[in-house]
Amino acid sequence: MKDFNYSRIEDCKLISFDKNHRIKGNITAVNSGEEIPFEIKRVYYLYDIPGGEARGGHAHKNLKQLIIAGSGSFELILDDGFNSKKIRLSQPYEGILIPPGIWRELTSFSSGSICLVLASEIYLEEDYIRDYENFKNKKRKNSSNS
Repeated sequence: MKDFNYSRIEDCKLISFDKNHRIKGNITAVNSGEEIPFEIKRVYYLYDIPGGEARGGHAHKNLKQLIIAGSGSFELILDDGFNSKKIRLSQPYEGILIPPGIWRELTSFSSGSICLVLASEIYLEEDYIRDYENFKNKKRKNSSNS
């Protein structure tokens, strides 16, 4: 997986997991280091998000993430400092793999939605870039130096 300086939108991958259908309900398993290319060190989820609210609004310097719509749906806006794309997540057996150096925003949460995040690192505030202009400047400066 690419690092902050070289990651681009194309490096964000939709991953489909096996959906094991059962009469009593479906099950999907995600194994650290197998279906996703990193060891899971942190799991968190967003829920009860009021209508019209957005989450995210940051990039990471080193952290890798897999974002899944555990329930309901939401839009994920991904930006590499040069290009952006919007993806709607609505299936609990699909996730978006996001390398470091990608700005992300989560919007348009459906009622009752749950956003599940599997992360490669524990929470470290110094890994976050929370100012979009600083993010763009850093990405563009690093791009011109390569």
